[in-house]
Amino acid sequence: MEPCPECGASMDPRSCDELFHALLALDHSRQAPWGPLHGVSVSCFLLQHPSRLPADDGAMAWALLHTYLEGGLDEVNQLVGQARRDNSHRVKGGPLRVVRDAPLPHRDASRSRFSVTIQDVAVDGTFPSSAFTERVKAWAAATVDAWSCGT
Repeated sequence: MEPCPECGASMDPRSCDELFHALLALDHSRQAPWGPLHGVSVSCFLLQHPSRLPADDGAMAWALLHTYLEGGLDEVNQLVGQARRDNSHRVKGGPLRVVRDAPLPHRDASRSRFSVTIQDVAVDGTFPSSAFTERVKAWAAATVDAWSCGT
């Protein structure tokens, strides 16, 4: 089977999309360790599959990964809270501000292949809870490293 054209991971036995949907189901259970890392996991997946990046070209995902790697989950929660407040219909003044100062590489910047992908985080396809947090942190670091090499 051909590797994923975006992240380079093997798509055997399950594709990146199939694994992402399995991870989202775990995330939405809101149970640890998956639920608290939902934003980090989604950010990693989007930045490793840039055809799926939202209209902000991944600025929020990029800021979230930098925040996670530099300050941990508490700072991520603060960033997400700020983003929710800024995105409220009660706030007038335009598009969402990204509070974190982490310059986003150009979307088309050449990237090295990712040393950690969703396949690695999934382990056997089930995203086991044992060492999940460590695997996600390695995924976040590999994502930032690969994008940073392209700048």
